[in-house]
Amino acid sequence: MEFQRVCFIVLDSVGIGELPDANRFGDEGAHTLGHIAEKVSGFQLPNLQQMGLGCIAPLKNIPASESPTAYYGKMAEASIGKDTMTGHWELMGLKVTIPFQTYPNGFPAALLEQFEQETGRKVIGNMPASGTDILVELGERQMKTGEWIVYTSADSVFQLAAHEEIIPLDELYRACEIARRLTMQDEFAVGRVIARPYVGQPGAFTRTSNRHDYAVKPPAPTVMNKLQDAGLDSIAVGKINDIFTGEGVTESLHTVSNNDGIAKTIEVMKKPFRGLCFTNLVEFDSLYGHRRDPVGYANALVEFDRNLPDIMAQISSHDLLILTADHGNDPTHSGTDHTREYVPLLVWNPSFKTPVSLGVRTTFADVGATIADNFGLEAIGQGRSFLSQLQ
Repeated sequence: MEFQRVCFIVLDSVGIGELPDANRFGDEGAHTLGHIAEKVSGFQLPNLQQMGLGCIAPLKNIPASESPTAYYGKMAEASIGKDTMTGHWELMGLKVTIPFQTYPNGFPAALLEQFEQETGRKVIGNMPASGTDILVELGERQMKTGEWIVYTSADSVFQLAAHEEIIPLDELYRACEIARRLTMQDEFAVGRVIARPYVGQPGAFTRTSNRHDYAVKPPAPTVMNKLQDAGLDSIAVGKINDIFTGEGVTESLHTVSNNDGIAKTIEVMKKPFRGLCFTNLVEFDSLYGHRRDPVGYANALVEFDRNLPDIMAQISSHDLLILTADHGNDPTHSGTDHTREYVPLLVWNPSFKTPVSLGVRTTFADVGATIADNFGLEAIGQGRSFLSQLQ
């Protein structure tokens, strides 16, 4: 069975149980969906359940469907890492064998000295921190002094926070471009530089939707490049364009929330095109996983599940809907980092008669391989297509 369009949605960080090597990452026992289901009373996802989510792994109050409407399975990450770029790149056919460098003790003084000199402002912070916590700690000082707030996380990220009324957005973005150039040096290598603008007053700071990511270019062509080269559409919704630095993207739609991402995905699917609509819904990760908020995470999943029929209504018999994730972020786990987990895989078309298990896939790249196979494109080299199993 071949499809004219693929609607591929990444539920950012919605993992479904620890990988066999989770102990190497300090993630033994992690289970994003499982622990949310255990901790949050009344948590139910009826539409995802009907598709087959409960068939993938035991989940409290989400039993296995006797007649799942989607092909289901789970995927292991073959790459070394558990960050956003690694997961997304692998989904599109790349395997990352060298993990991105992290800075658990802050960035080197030599890097920050160069950054201060080129931007003309001093730096405060320089520590791993929650994006909201560091505003509580340093936001008022920045309003008084105009210093940059620099922080990182367990990911390979250089995050730059600035109050929009103190440091204009244009200046923040220019500073991020400087940081991106400086962190391309081998000794300071960082996967992503992220602009983190915010507004408000002490005690009530709020991050705005003007975030912008400056990622490293993928080291090799992905399935998205193959689509573009073949004259097909490769439409990016949410932070997909940033993650791939525009590589293989024919159209990009910025989003400000999960619901906005869902709405824009529906808009795309209402229009005629041939190729891929690739969406990332980031709030599961950014607002609830990193902040260790299982109730908020559960509510966001319920909201997605409530909107899922509206997405499915745009999937014709000539289209394919794929749902998965890029890593875990168990909100009950220690720390504030991503967790090394399997990710769920749900594949749906309204014409499917009796969907069955796709098993445990050994790499996220099976999704990319399937998309390439569907459009008759040369394989990237990673992953195994499951297209022939869809009937």
